[in-house]
Amino acid sequence: MRLTYFNDFRLGVLKGEGIVDVTALLTGLPHRDTQDLMPALIADFAAHRARLEAHVAGATATPLGSVRIRAPLPRARQIDCMAVNYMENGTLPAPPPINAFHKSPSAVIGTGDTMVLPDIPAIVFEAEAELALVIGKRATNVSEAEAMSHVFGYMNFIDGSARGMPPANNVFFQAKSRDTFAPMGPWIVTADEVADPQNLDVRLTINGDVRQSFNTSDMAHKIPKCIAWLSSIHTLEPGDVVATGTNHRGLSALHDGDRVELEVAGMGKLHFNVRDELKRSWTRGSRHEEAEKLRAKGETPPTTGVLAKQTAGKYAQA
Repeated sequence: MRLTYFNDFRLGVLKGEGIVDVTALLTGLPHRDTQDLMPALIADFAAHRARLEAHVAGATATPLGSVRIRAPLPRARQIDCMAVNYMENGTLPAPPPINAFHKSPSAVIGTGDTMVLPDIPAIVFEAEAELALVIGKRATNVSEAEAMSHVFGYMNFIDGSARGMPPANNVFFQAKSRDTFAPMGPWIVTADEVADPQNLDVRLTINGDVRQSFNTSDMAHKIPKCIAWLSSIHTLEPGDVVATGTNHRGLSALHDGDRVELEVAGMGKLHFNVRDELKRSWTRGSRHEEAEKLRAKGETPPTTGVLAKQTAGKYAQA
């Protein structure tokens, strides 16, 4: 089943190339308004699934092209993001220590929305392609063996990043939790429809050019370990989001007017636009491409991984 919000945050289930409004079937769930219905449904999904399926089967779907799809979890309670969680196509000698950071839920936007690059002296802005999982039932100190039973479903996720903000060692909050820096969706795909989340192709394009292309099999720490480790630190609740990390080699600078599209196999396509009121410019090559340019000139690429250079606009270096 594929679930999301549409228009004025009506909760819908996909049916073919359309969507069926199921909001009225869920009014008995605890909620302030409809934006709270999704996590409430996730927490009690087993009790409602058969009724939803029966309703959708007999309903006429509204074409997707005639509605505005929203973020499926606009009020996610928390977003945990795994850090440096890919082997980078075998270029890392060993798995890095498991690590994560917290991304503000207020950063969430949906497909078709706009990521806004703020007026700050970042070295570069990047969009990290990721598979995210959605927690389906409370998880506290769960083992790796039982971890997957706590997964409700999966979706596309972008970890927007503002790199290199001063001062040193004051990084993740400034870099990751900016407004609009967490595009997700366009819908949640329930776990029963994903045969193997550790074997999914991930593809991100900017203006139609492929920038990131990798497979979730390259994760340094697999999903069960991530869930077990996170749940040893804090309790995960239904509707919480865990972004599983990215392969950094394809990361490249975002620019005003860019159209970014992410498609994790089977998750639909998440797309958003980029706006930069300052109209700044950076070198366009990916991290891997910029590193190869330096090697071709006999230079050693820096170990930080951030290789894009701002070439024009406010904060550009002479």
